[in-house]
Parts: sequence; C-alpha cells; structure tokens
Amino acid sequence: MKKQIYFSVLFVFMGFMLSAQQDTLKWPSLDKSPMDRATYPRSAAFGNYLDADDPNKDPKIKVYYSRPFKKDRVIFGDLVKYGADWRLGANEGTEVTFYQNVELEGIVIPRGNYRLYAEVNQDKWDIVVSTHTNTAGIRDLDKTKELGRFKAMTSKTGKVREQFTIGFQKVDEGNVNMLFEWDNVRATLPINLNAASLAGKDASPMDMAFYPPRSKYLNFVKAEELEANQPKIRVVYARPQMKGRKVFGELLPYGEMWRLGANETTRITFYSPVMIGDKELKAGTYGLFAMVNENSWDIIIHKNLDSWGNANHDEETNVHKITIPTGKTKVTVESLSVVFDKISDKQVDVVFGWENTLARLPVKFK
Repeated sequence: MKKQIYFSVLFVFMGFMLSAQQDTLKWPSLDKSPMDRATYPRSAAFGNYLDADDPNKDPKIKVYYSRPFKKDRVIFGDLVKYGADWRLGANEGTEVTFYQNVELEGIVIPRGNYRLYAEVNQDKWDIVVSTHTNTAGIRDLDKTKELGRFKAMTSKTGKVREQFTIGFQKVDEGNVNMLFEWDNVRATLPINLNAASLAGKDASPMDMAFYPPRSKYLNFVKAEELEANQPKIRVVYARPQMKGRKVFGELLPYGEMWRLGANETTRITFYSPVMIGDKELKAGTYGLFAMVNENSWDIIIHKNLDSWGNANHDEETNVHKITIPTGKTKVTVESLSVVFDKISDKQVDVVFGWENTLARLPVKFK
C-alpha cells in the first residue's frame, strides 16, 4: 500500500514538472513559405506501397525547398533581380539529392547531396550545383564549391503560378527535365540520368608486354622480318606501385592468392600451343593468379577472364597450376613489371618483378 502511494505521488510530481517545462517551450507557427519536396519518379515518394520489383519504387532525384508566394508582387526583374543569384525558394537553401550519377551539359555530377541556387535572367537561369550545403539564402556562399552553372531556358506559362514550385517532366527513360515555376515563368533544366562513365587517372595503369618485343610493331617491321617477329606471347596487366609500402609478406600476405597485378584479371595470350611444366596448353588467352609464398609462387592459369581479380574465383575454371621459385632483383622495382627472358629458341621465361622479388614462369614452344 505504501509503495502504491509513493508511486502515485511520484507520478503527480513528474507530471507537474513536465507541465512546468512545457510552459517554456515555443511552438513554431506555420511558415509563410512552407517547405516541400519533389521526387522523381513521383511514385517513389510512396515506394513502400509499391511492389518490390516496381521500376518506379526507388527515387532517382529528390529536392527539398521552401515555397514563397507571389502576393501581388512583380517577381522576376523586381523581387528577384536579373543578373543576381537567387536561393531558388525561401528560407533554408534548396537541396537536391541525386541517387545516381547524372549528367548536366556533359558534366557528370556524382550521386550525393548538393545545394541549388540560380542566377536569374530573362531568357535563362543559370542553375548552380554546389557542395556548399546546410546554408540559408545566398550570403557568403563558397564559390569554389560550385560544380558548375547549367542553363535552364525560360518560357512563359499560360497561367500565373501563385506559389514557387519545383517539379519534374519525364522526357524518356534516360532523361528528365527539372522544372522551376513561379508567376508566369518556367525554367527548364535538362538532366541526363544515364551519365557517361569515364575513368579518371588510374593509380595502377594498364600495360602490355610482348614476345618477341617487336611483335607489337608489325606494321613497322620489314616484310622480310615479319615471320621472325610474329607474336608468340602477350601479357596484359595493371601495374600497382610500391609507394613506400612493404609488398611481399605485408601488402601481399604469404599464403594468399593475388591477382598478379591490379584491377582486372591479368591475361596471358599464347599464339600457338605451349608447354608449361608438364602441361600442354592450347593457343588462346588465359587468366593468371599467384599464390604468394616466401620462397615460391604457385601460378594458377585459368579461364575466368572476365573478372576483377580473384574474388569469388571459380576453381572449376583452373587449367593448370605450377610452383615456381622466387629470387631477388638487383634493383628495387617500384612498379610491378613483366618482361621476357629468352632462354633458347624453344623457351622463354615470363618474368614478374616487384619490390626486390622476381619469379620466372618457363614457357616452352611446341
């Protein structure tokens, strides 16, 4: 009974304290320029109601912005000055999220969250995409964070729009227009959803090694020398660099498989049948991996060519495995290198060198 009385008194006291605290809270009134969002495709805003395989379930673009009213004012050229930057709305800065890479006027904008504002002119608006987010208005925006200014051509609408609005207009499966409307003006920003995918600078550039060496210059070889310089072996590989790291035993732990390069799987092409160890290999292209050990490598020759290294490698594609000893180079080899060492007319060694380690794969011609 005493415990019940205690808790009753405690609850009354806590309620009194909460009421006293709430008396100090100030609740916001409705904003005169309320916030809104626009999503493309529109149905993605209620994607939880769509089937899992519905192509419109996932958003591609989403915009958060505030929506000022016209209120009998002259908007463009007066309230919003021509030639000046405008926040594209009111209050907090307008922000867009691209859920995939997009392309604007040939410039790829990576997926992510960005600030939008515009330089307004009569015939066009320059829409600015910036990484300077979490900002209000356009004061002191960091111009160095602009990814670009993109043309949104303007047109007159047949009806005055009282409240500033952002929306989307589907052009086709790969293109959409982002629309900005207020008063009797519409600005249209074309967006390519199928952004070009172009590689930047590769930290491990690709290279080729040929045997015989002049076989890659056949168009420069004299007619009488063509037969002697027909290609016998070619290796295509990416060349990682040491960059101050200890490679063997650390970057490449002993006992683990390595792609024998970087990026895509290293490929070796034999232009005629060859013998590697006791195994005859047909002419063709093969992939190379290596199990790195302290004093030897296990070279794995396989047919899983269209792969990015050895992740999830299917051992059923293995053609041959051979253990080769390793040695030491006379100089430090900064970038992984592949060269050929002619042993005789019937044998050439494919030599892999990196750091202070080299390994020879003997290839005998049939």
